Amino acid sequence: MITVKNLSKTYEIEDGGKIPALKDVNFQVEKGEIVGIIGTSGSGKSTLLRILRGVESFDEGEINMGDLTVKHDSTPYYSRKLREATAIHLQRSFGLWAETAIQNVLRKLYGAKYGDEGMTDFEHAYDEFGDEAREILRLVGLEHKAEHFSPVLSGGEKQRLIMARQLAKKPEVLLLDEPATMSCPKTKQEILDAIKNINQELGVTVILVSHLPEVHRYLSQKLILMEDGRVKDEGTPSEVIEKFLTGMDPEEDGRDPKNVGPTVVKVNDLKRSFYLLKGGHVLTMKDISFEVKEAEILSFIGPSGAGKTVLLRMIAGLDQPDGGEASFKLDGQWVDMHLPGIERMAIRRQMGFMHQEFSLTHHATIRDQIAHRLGVKNEMVIDAAKKKAEEMGISDQVLDVLYQLTDLPENEAKYRLEKIGLSAEILDELFPGFPEKEVRKYATPIFEALDLPLKILERRSYELSGGQKVRATLALVLASQPRLLFLDEPFGDLDPITLRMVSNSLKRINQQFETTMIMVSHHVDFIEEVATRAIMLEEGEIISQGDTNVLCDEFIKRCKATYLESEVI
Repeated sequence: MITVKNLSKTYEIEDGGKIPALKDVNFQVEKGEIVGIIGTSGSGKSTLLRILRGVESFDEGEINMGDLTVKHDSTPYYSRKLREATAIHLQRSFGLWAETAIQNVLRKLYGAKYGDEGMTDFEHAYDEFGDEAREILRLVGLEHKAEHFSPVLSGGEKQRLIMARQLAKKPEVLLLDEPATMSCPKTKQEILDAIKNINQELGVTVILVSHLPEVHRYLSQKLILMEDGRVKDEGTPSEVIEKFLTGMDPEEDGRDPKNVGPTVVKVNDLKRSFYLLKGGHVLTMKDISFEVKEAEILSFIGPSGAGKTVLLRMIAGLDQPDGGEASFKLDGQWVDMHLPGIERMAIRRQMGFMHQEFSLTHHATIRDQIAHRLGVKNEMVIDAAKKKAEEMGISDQVLDVLYQLTDLPENEAKYRLEKIGLSAEILDELFPGFPEKEVRKYATPIFEALDLPLKILERRSYELSGGQKVRATLALVLASQPRLLFLDEPFGDLDPITLRMVSNSLKRINQQFETTMIMVSHHVDFIEEVATRAIMLEEGEIISQGDTNVLCDEFIKRCKATYLESEVI
């Protein structure tokens, strides 16, 4: 059904250089087949998928899809026909109408026939498409959520609703780009089962990009291995996965869970409640109490919506609880992370936070961003900022609140500043950048630990692969050698080879610098490799804590994640 012949694509970057993305790619896909594509970050998987979708040009070769042939010099008419024959689902895509699940599908069915889903006449749409919409929701396992308001659906339910909307277009081919990577095992199982239903019941051909071997073992009938823009191998999932993992670094030993220092973080009876104005799930967190030892690597585990990220942000002092406290030890004194002041600034200076929705500044080089990071976290920053704040008439409490913003994602920091009538420039004035000539000295050991070439210092974010972006962002956070590092699921997009590299790096950093780490991850293998202790949360409460391996095994059983049973241990 699909034949790709001699496909090549090269990107031109700002400095005049060129980055080859695809080189002479050839393969075939049979009608009704599920074909997987695996490879490390930057191997060309997503570029290939965008070209098959008809939204990315290519330099050489051709694509045959049924009776349609698209060449590198074809007119836009042929790319449009390619888009009509395919549908695509992206990992981080959540474009939904703020209506019920069935209305979202009805809109897509109406738009596919009449041209504009925004003009959907629901009275007419229910009569004409109601049965078809309910059948599509059944295929993706959402028939029981048909009348639920889409904003209150879980992340996995939203992803399945997006798939339902794509199916409403009646595509011949469904293109999936990491459709379940960032999900917890329970949610991932639901998404994978939805894909299997779509393929088996509708006969839709599926091309699935994922760097997770267990996903391909569960779904793919044939697997293509890509490396440096080329097809390196093709065959059964078990054969190709074995070859793919050949290049993985061996797992390094981590810290002995017993070899930790005194208590440096105390969390006592934290509380937080969330209410949705239009109904849906209500999360109530209560009775959250535990301690963290110096040099420990603690991981929170639990299903999506359990409160893991909320807890991490409260501990770091980024969000206020409704009750309780989180305190850090500094120079023998305990500092409450929810009381603004110079003492809390001193804690924050020695803290790093990497968010799930991390982002690098688009236009700035990595060198510029590290210079800014070092300026925010250097030893003299508090005294210098306090002096500048006094000149500007800013109190210590307000200065601390402004300093807090430097640990937030850029968009969130700008939003909080706008709410109080300030611009982002005040942060640059209070916390100026570090001298650029000093950046290489601080960056070199971190870049070496993360296996990043120093030439990346001169690159901008859009010139990096997905894996390089994650590691470059981690390098930003680690450049100031924080004593306490928070990691909120930032590595879910990494292939297992790069993830092993990162997990080994984190263990080396932990042992070399005695860095205490508190993290959230849905990647069970990663947790087992890195964490010295785990805490399991469910519906806002701690239900268990202790040995990492024991809790991870219990978590998988609770999630009923049968796709992991196909994984070869």
